[in-house]
Amino acid sequence: MLFFLAVLCRPDGRSVWLRGAWLQVLGAPSLCQGLFQANEEYDGQQNQETGPHGTRIPVGEDRKDSNLSVHTDNPDFTPCFQNSLLAWVPCIYLWAALPCYLFYLRRHHQGYIVLSHLSRLKTALGVLLWCVSWTDLFYSFHGLVHGWATAPIFFVTPLVVGVTMLLATLLIQYERLQGVRSSGVLIAFWFLCVVCGIVPFRSKILSALAQGKISDPFRFTTFYIYFALVLSALILSCFKEKPPFFSPKNIDPNPCPEAGAGFLSRLSFWWFTKLAILGYRQPLEEQDLWSLNKEDCSQMVMQRLLEEWKKQQEQAARYQAAERPEKRLSSEGEVLLGGRARTREPSFLWALMATFSSSFLLSMCFKLIQDLLTFINPQLLSILIRFISNPTAPSWWGFLVAVLMFVCSVIQTLISHQYFHCIFVMGLRFRTGIIGVIYRKVSWSRAGGAGEASPGDPGETGGPSHHPAVHLQALVITNSVKRESTVGEIVNLMSVDAQRCMDVVPFINLLWSAPLQIILAVYFLWQNLGPSVLAGVALMVLLIPLNGAVAVKMRAFQVEQMKFKDSRIKLMSEILGGIKVLKLYAWEPSFLKQVEGIRQDELRLMRRAAYLHATSTFIWICTPFLVTLTTLGVYVSVDKNNVLDAEKAFVSVSLFNILKIPLNMLPQLISNLAQTSVSLKRIQHFLSQDELDPQCVERKIITPGYAVTIHNGTFTWAQDLPPTLHSLDIQVPKGALVAVVGPVGCGKSSLLSALLGEIEKLEGKVYMKGSVAYVPQQAWIQNCSLQENVLFGQALNPKRYQQALEACALLADLEVLPGGDQTEIGEKGINLSGGQRQRVSLARAVYSDADIFLLDDPLSAVDSHVAKHIFDHVIGPEGVLAGKTRVLVTHGISFLPQTDFVMVLADGHVSEVGTYAALLQHNGTFANFLHNHAPDEGKEHQKADSRTALEDKEDEEVLLVEDTLSNHTDLADDEPVTYEVQKQFMRQLSTMSSEGEGQGRPVPRRRLGVAEKVVQATEAKASHALTQEEKAEMGTVKLSVYWDYAKAVGLFTTLVISLLCGAQTAAAIGANVWLSAWTDEAVVNSQQNNTSQRLGVYAALGIVHGLLVMLSAITMAVGGVQAARLLHQALLHNKMRSPQSFFDTTPSGRILNRFSKDIYVIDEVLPPTILMMMNAFYKSISILVVIVASTPLFAVVIVPLAVLYLFVQRFYVATSRQLKRLESVSRSPIYSHFSETVTGSSVIRAYGRSQDFKAINDAKVDTNQRSCYPYIVSNRWLGIRVEFVGNCVVLFAALFAVTGRSSLSPGLVGLSVSYALQVTVALNWMIQTISDLESNSVAVERVKEYSKTETEAPWVVEGSRPPAGWPSHGKVEFRNFSVRYRPGLELVLKDLSLQVHGGEKVGIVGRTGAGKSSMTLCLFRILEAAEGEILIDGLNVADIGLHDLRSQLTIIPQDPILFSGTLRMNLDPFGNYSEEDMWRALELSHLHTFVSSQPAGLDFQCSEGGENLSVGQRQLVCLARALLRKSRVLVLDEATAAVDLETDDLIQATIRTQFETCTVLTIAHRLNTIMDYTRVLVLDKGTIAEFDSPTNLIAARGIFYGMARDAGLA
Repeated sequence: MLFFLAVLCRPDGRSVWLRGAWLQVLGAPSLCQGLFQANEEYDGQQNQETGPHGTRIPVGEDRKDSNLSVHTDNPDFTPCFQNSLLAWVPCIYLWAALPCYLFYLRRHHQGYIVLSHLSRLKTALGVLLWCVSWTDLFYSFHGLVHGWATAPIFFVTPLVVGVTMLLATLLIQYERLQGVRSSGVLIAFWFLCVVCGIVPFRSKILSALAQGKISDPFRFTTFYIYFALVLSALILSCFKEKPPFFSPKNIDPNPCPEAGAGFLSRLSFWWFTKLAILGYRQPLEEQDLWSLNKEDCSQMVMQRLLEEWKKQQEQAARYQAAERPEKRLSSEGEVLLGGRARTREPSFLWALMATFSSSFLLSMCFKLIQDLLTFINPQLLSILIRFISNPTAPSWWGFLVAVLMFVCSVIQTLISHQYFHCIFVMGLRFRTGIIGVIYRKVSWSRAGGAGEASPGDPGETGGPSHHPAVHLQALVITNSVKRESTVGEIVNLMSVDAQRCMDVVPFINLLWSAPLQIILAVYFLWQNLGPSVLAGVALMVLLIPLNGAVAVKMRAFQVEQMKFKDSRIKLMSEILGGIKVLKLYAWEPSFLKQVEGIRQDELRLMRRAAYLHATSTFIWICTPFLVTLTTLGVYVSVDKNNVLDAEKAFVSVSLFNILKIPLNMLPQLISNLAQTSVSLKRIQHFLSQDELDPQCVERKIITPGYAVTIHNGTFTWAQDLPPTLHSLDIQVPKGALVAVVGPVGCGKSSLLSALLGEIEKLEGKVYMKGSVAYVPQQAWIQNCSLQENVLFGQALNPKRYQQALEACALLADLEVLPGGDQTEIGEKGINLSGGQRQRVSLARAVYSDADIFLLDDPLSAVDSHVAKHIFDHVIGPEGVLAGKTRVLVTHGISFLPQTDFVMVLADGHVSEVGTYAALLQHNGTFANFLHNHAPDEGKEHQKADSRTALEDKEDEEVLLVEDTLSNHTDLADDEPVTYEVQKQFMRQLSTMSSEGEGQGRPVPRRRLGVAEKVVQATEAKASHALTQEEKAEMGTVKLSVYWDYAKAVGLFTTLVISLLCGAQTAAAIGANVWLSAWTDEAVVNSQQNNTSQRLGVYAALGIVHGLLVMLSAITMAVGGVQAARLLHQALLHNKMRSPQSFFDTTPSGRILNRFSKDIYVIDEVLPPTILMMMNAFYKSISILVVIVASTPLFAVVIVPLAVLYLFVQRFYVATSRQLKRLESVSRSPIYSHFSETVTGSSVIRAYGRSQDFKAINDAKVDTNQRSCYPYIVSNRWLGIRVEFVGNCVVLFAALFAVTGRSSLSPGLVGLSVSYALQVTVALNWMIQTISDLESNSVAVERVKEYSKTETEAPWVVEGSRPPAGWPSHGKVEFRNFSVRYRPGLELVLKDLSLQVHGGEKVGIVGRTGAGKSSMTLCLFRILEAAEGEILIDGLNVADIGLHDLRSQLTIIPQDPILFSGTLRMNLDPFGNYSEEDMWRALELSHLHTFVSSQPAGLDFQCSEGGENLSVGQRQLVCLARALLRKSRVLVLDEATAAVDLETDDLIQATIRTQFETCTVLTIAHRLNTIMDYTRVLVLDKGTIAEFDSPTNLIAARGIFYGMARDAGLA
């Protein structure tokens, strides 16, 4: 190449000649010298060429010394070099980039851009440049014609440049047609043209000035025209074009500016500046955030990941299929035993890597360039120290090195931040994909859904995805898996594990990058120090197994810790779900103890892991130092003549600093990968769990005339449990109304689950043709408006909607609700009564207009007269569903005569089927049961039918008005039934707002007295929402939050940590200053004295530094664990003592988020962040101190750089902090929606709404991403600007070292500049950790907020405890008692005065909303008195502690709640009773048979919420609890609503015998249960309407008489 250039540069081409200077630049000094000497003689004769008019054109300098271009105060390149290589560099770049760029453009067509003025101008400049180049070419030809000696270079260069300019012009137009608005390739091309043009620009002027004339006016002129044009082209290319003409119209109000940003804006993240300024001016809100880029949206990411996961599943299925023939050869027994061992699970990791491979490859390219650039600065430092050591070297050398250091650092900054942006966005996509896949696993859509295929399903159209084993969308996790993975655990997969996978992504490239950096560093060190470096390498290799061992141990801790975390979150989830039961039973201490026990184990592990982490930190910190020490020690020891000068020492230190990063990161990477592999395995295990067969219900074919048939069906809830239903043969004709009856636990609900395909089919066939509507036994209500709950995703048909509301008696409720049907329903329907919830659930089914209706006892939750209305208007022969197929599970025998036929279930099989009349005549078990429980059945119905339409109408109006607010466990129990009061109450309810998370979720307002919050509350009154969205805190994290955390850590500990961090930095400076002094030591006879002393002190300082680091890490670990313990304890104790109203208005997801995500941050994120922040702060200060001490002049630039730094930092922190908060706020709706989906999955699937719910989940994830994405960009925006400040520090440190070189020793310069080279990392790290600290401190703020909420009265009042054996009589007295739900609301009970004698049985009745449940809640002080008092045996209940009161009363609540754990724990959590007592209680509560049939007996494991027991069985467990406690006062809150009549009779008999001497207060739906009670209390609008014996009340013909008549008892 060099010879070829030499030939081109000669006018006659006779000899190989080239100027030494630029050959030397190209790295061939010896060749230069040889060439120069060989051509010396020729050069003397012919160093000029002839131009026009006889002028001579100099081709090289006249002087003969080869180093003149370098060793001079006025350096220059030879004209030959300028005209050849320098001119060709941009051309070579463009041609090299062209193929890849064209390929990219072909793949990314975005529509063409209309020809604009800008585009015309760019094209015109390109054409002009082509013309100028070719003018030069023709001028050379012109010279040739006229006989001037013209060098070949003057033909080649214009030709190459001209063709390249033509290419650039064509590229401008092609980019326009492809829709490129700003071209990075062309910007780089024009930039290179300008940079390469600067050298001849200066040379030509200097040459003209030196000679006093312009030697070649024509080429002189064309060059300056060329230069002006390329400069203009560069400036124009920085402007972006208009958007493409045919691009899809962007209706997005706030699109992400990144898509339309120019190349330079993207390179420097300038497009983010607008948001940074906005965030600085005012706290950011959700509407300020941009929409997501299309490629980051959940839908896009999910589809790609699902496709890859399906491929993995297919491969695993194929592998298993290939294994089967081999297995057949072995015996059947071996197959059974060995089959599982050889199964191959699909790899979720491979699915992830395949999905994001393109992003990964791009990030690898960026990382490679960044790593290579890292090693340039130590080489430049070497040249700088050599320059300082050589007083004769020209000054421009030093300035050039300083500028090159700066340029190199800037390029490295830009590249590294592009890399980080790419990799962090990839991490975000990882998390999105994982959350989506887990959600889709839980929310499957049945193939064909509710009688129709879901068109949007990926995998539904074409491709291999129809394979049943891999059709993810059509599969479901089995119930045994549901038992294994609770909601809490699956939420953990979504929050913690997905987050962990996201966190590890930035480290993945270190797997190849760290070894590469280590190899390069060792190579350069070898060049510097020779074989001595092998000693350091050996030490590194020896330390690898040690790091590996630490990482393995860390992983083991991690696995164990995750188990504890899972069980703690699971338990907390259950506690929050059953908090009311815990309060009523006074069981909080037992569960508090359980949680604290798990937490104790968790903290013990955390402490051990933290000590291990401190040890590994010590190893990490000491490794680079020990490697440096060993290498330098060996270097000076092996040979006395080895002198440690500044160049060797500080270039080595710089290389060791580079080496420190991969060495530190590798163990961290191993540890992170270990943690992530645990998370990935958990996710993979969950995704690979068994799934229900989507074909278990055949939906295409069925016997003509039938809607539902089961042929010889046997079903089980889990493979390891006995069949729940067996030998079923059922046929339901189209349009029939079938009642399914039977005792508790006989499998009625399981039958409906079998029809829905929710239960595993062991054998037989199930056929069901047509769309399905399902009303579950416990209504599932979404957290959205009432109308949305009824429409459930269907389009609004006003007529059908109105009819559904009317039939389900919801019209009167709409008048009472503040926003009518637009009123938002709280989580789990908390602002509706049980009856209202059930009627909304029924209205949803009616509106769906399905073919088949599966109704699971929808009438049990409503009063008897409401049940009659619903049966008549909806379900019955005259109802809106007449003509549809209806399968009704019921305990209400009064409706059976109107059904087409009755199916009687017993012990999991059908015992009798037939019409009501036929079954009565058959005299089977059903007939006997009816005669026993309803002897007057026939008469009742005649009586009922003879009632006039007018009576019906009147009653209906009453019930429509009255069945409104809560009648049992909920927020609005028994509100008096005046319209005004109800409206007032609901409006009050709607004004509640919160400081927690969750979209539209209820939470109590903390009374903080802040003006803006009052404004919020006032504004909210106008809204129909039950609650406002959780507002994120605004502005800076308050100092009190840091103070709270410091106190939790311990103030002394905090001070010690701070001092230790300062001391370790001082030790590190000391070691380096000592090294600097050592290198400056005089050299005598090519040797340095005191080498061993120097080495010893250096070693001592380094070891001290390492020990201090370890000490600070251990101290921080101790303090961090202490803080974690105290903060969790405060939160837990406060929540256990929060009043019931708090839980009624705060969604459990929001509280659970405090216990999971926020506690995780306090446990594992905050302590290391604090330590890193302190280290970064001290490091930054130490760098500035060292540079100022070395070059005092540097102090001048500290102030402007500090101002710039603080300016950028303030913009960033304000924005990033708020983005972090918004991310926090938008995170819990994902989990809340997820739990909502899990609880309602059967309903969602039955209606075929899985697709819509997936879309809702995607939307919630996208909302969360909208704050995550700007947060990532904000870090890059900040990084580039802060590193620019750091690069300026490098520049000034080098410049001042050059200017003051006469007074500086090489050692000091080495120290100063090597420290300066670390400043970008330190400054960036400091701002990052400060910001991280502030962002993560939000967790402390949120935990403290929920640790300081209002608590209920003390559990025990020491000075006022009731006497032993209290209450001995059970006399209950209310004196002028009034109560309201919260201050400011109307009274619920008004001036109640009554006396219940000991041992009396009192029934409490009243229309819904009369105050029945409120009265019992007051007895337990769940509601506190507004006026008056309650006395039990003469003792005022308000004077004693809550637990003293509640533990002496017994309640069987309406909602039977069980906790996961053994049956023994559910009966007696404190272990107060003997085993005999428990079996006796079970026998009396008719559970003995069931429990004794279980292998585990009393240790039978109840699943979460007791879901492996029927609702009736759960109610019997609650009865058993009451029998165990057997206090003198028993409260029954509609306790038998969910059981059949036979069980009800058994329960009543048990209560009569076992609680004979007790005072019994019963809230009754079924009046027949209280007809033999001593007295009946009738409540009406919160006051006593009637109170007498049932006989007297019926005789009085008042309210009670009307109710008894409705129930057929009068």
